[in-house]
Amino acid sequence: QADVNPTAYPLADAFLTKKLLDLVQQSCNYKQLQKGANEATKTLNRGISDFIPLEIILYLPLLCEGKNVPYVFVRSKQALGQDCGVSRPVIICSVTINEGSQLQQQIQSIQQSTERLLV
Repeated sequence: QADVNPTAYPLADAFLTKKLLDLVQQSCNYKQLQKGANEATKTLNRGISDFIPLEIILYLPLLCEGKNVPYVFVRSKQALGQDCGVSRPVIICSVTINEGSQLQQQIQSIQQSTERLLV
């Protein structure tokens, strides 16, 4: 396992990471995925709710907490990028909830798992 920055909290375990990356991949297919810090910030501000340097995105957990949006870190930016459908690493993404989406139950399950990590 690669060293992980200690400020990367909450950090998803292997099981949750697999579920998250699967959701990211499906969200990409359903056009419910925003990639990158700027897009994730825009998504949060609209009310839709293993990388160095971590400081680039440290404001996002505060923004998520302020808007009551659960968040979680994963160990691999390369795996995240691959499941986002791009060939380069991705340090952050957000999954949006569209009314009537086939992913709604899966998103809610991940959301509950993520919220439990924050308690």
